[in-house]
Amino acid sequence: MNKKRVGLFFGSFNPIHNGHMILANYIVEFTDLHELWFVVSPQNPLKEKKSLLDDHHRLDMVFKAVNDDPRFSVNDIEFRMPRPSFTIDTLTRLSERHPNTEFSLICGMDNLESMPKWKNYEMLLNTYRLLVYPRKGHDGGKYAQHPSVQHVNAPEIEISSSFIRRAVASGKNLSFFMPDGAFRYMTEMHFYE
Repeated sequence: MNKKRVGLFFGSFNPIHNGHMILANYIVEFTDLHELWFVVSPQNPLKEKKSLLDDHHRLDMVFKAVNDDPRFSVNDIEFRMPRPSFTIDTLTRLSERHPNTEFSLICGMDNLESMPKWKNYEMLLNTYRLLVYPRKGHDGGKYAQHPSVQHVNAPEIEISSSFIRRAVASGKNLSFFMPDGAFRYMTEMHFYE
């Protein structure tokens, strides 16, 4: 039986924006994936928590962004795991729960460069395929040519969640920078203002 191929797009999505959606759309259409799952992380161990919106609000915004697109799913598995969450632990748990699914990790060149900081990164590299998208100023470092790494020539989108948070805090309207449902939810809830 052929396994279902699913890409895992991890992130705090604080907030989710059109850069995330464009990248997800590109990867699911231009690779051999059947689906892409947005895995909302409660806390990235390599990032500060102070500007992080509550877990359930970020999750709700991702649900509103994905809407009912059948190519995408939203996953909150890390909400029920020890914190901080580590990618290898999440991948292991998902693989156990979905034995007929072949998971690939979606990450940027910058993540690939910082791979030695990740828990059990060698196991991750040797067990899972990494679909790696370009990031300005990053070449992937010493793992760029690893056999598990597949380069994805996705467009480089220069939008970041931190840019959106700063702009919203200074009163800017960024309605075209975010999926409509997520933007409306953020605005109604007065997040980041």
